[in-house]
Amino acid sequence: MRSSGTSTPAVTIRGVTKSFGEVRALDGIDLEVAAGTVFGLLGPNGAGKTTTVRILTTTVRPDGGRAEVLGVDVARFPRRVRSLIGLAGQYAAVDERLTGRENLILIGQLTHQPRRRLRARADELLESFKLTRAADRPISGFSGGMRRRLDLAASLVHHPQVLFLDEPTTGLDPRSRNDLWAMIRKLVDDGTTVLLTTQYLEEAEQLADAIAVIDHGRVIAEGTASSLKASLGATIIEVTFATPGEARGALSALDRIIPGAGVDDLVVGGPVVGGAARSLDVVRALDAARLAPTGLTVREPSLDDVFLALTGRTATHTGDPDSDVERTAAMAGAAR
Repeated sequence: MRSSGTSTPAVTIRGVTKSFGEVRALDGIDLEVAAGTVFGLLGPNGAGKTTTVRILTTTVRPDGGRAEVLGVDVARFPRRVRSLIGLAGQYAAVDERLTGRENLILIGQLTHQPRRRLRARADELLESFKLTRAADRPISGFSGGMRRRLDLAASLVHHPQVLFLDEPTTGLDPRSRNDLWAMIRKLVDDGTTVLLTTQYLEEAEQLADAIAVIDHGRVIAEGTASSLKASLGATIIEVTFATPGEARGALSALDRIIPGAGVDDLVVGGPVVGGAARSLDVVRALDAARLAPTGLTVREPSLDDVFLALTGRTATHTGDPDSDVERTAAMAGAAR
């Protein structure tokens, strides 16, 4: 794990609670993020990820518990915390009427940076994020990937020690996502601490030194990607069929061999103890039931398997929009 060598955690959360009306967004969450690392916060929509970030970035006050950034209490000293942090949200927060350079200079003015350094800092960031050639073009002509890079650059104008990225690659194509990952790695190599919320399991596995899975406002698992996958203590068997009906029909035949097996369109699968040897039992059971699969795969568990086992949902599960905690939280915040 990367580390800055300091003993003070970059982020500490102890017993934090937050409700919006009758909606319990956070229910006694505990987290600690080591300085100089990437910490991944995973959870389905409504789990409480964005509320956690809002509290840590001082835009929402917790109802109870304590949250600190570099030892500074976010509720008692919000202005001091804001001088230490940067934030890039789910959507690029840039002014389309301004150019890339003008956006960065404006952010510098709003964060009270020395005026004599603003243009030099803007040029430095534009070069780092490969935006120099587009620096004097209006943002309205930028691609999605360019906007995300500029948004990340804007969050770094004031040299924050801790950077919060709330689903930063939402809507990006694979190439733009990989480019942004490379930039995040470089920031951490240079000493920045990053707390990343994401629904992309691959993103967490690629970037995060440590991961916490949050659901219904509570941390339900913590560890590295490797340790979380190892916690399943099983391999995954997946059987593919020609039609969804055949896949559903195979559930009862495989229930004893793959306890709790699930169906995803044409695929029946789940974790098993015994690995490849159990695949022979699967073939025998299907043969006895006169079911002919089109494919059978035995593989090691992925982070997505861990997520599904812990929450009963995939990372991109949206649930009922009317009960989505983070959407309710956003509405409550807008109404104030």
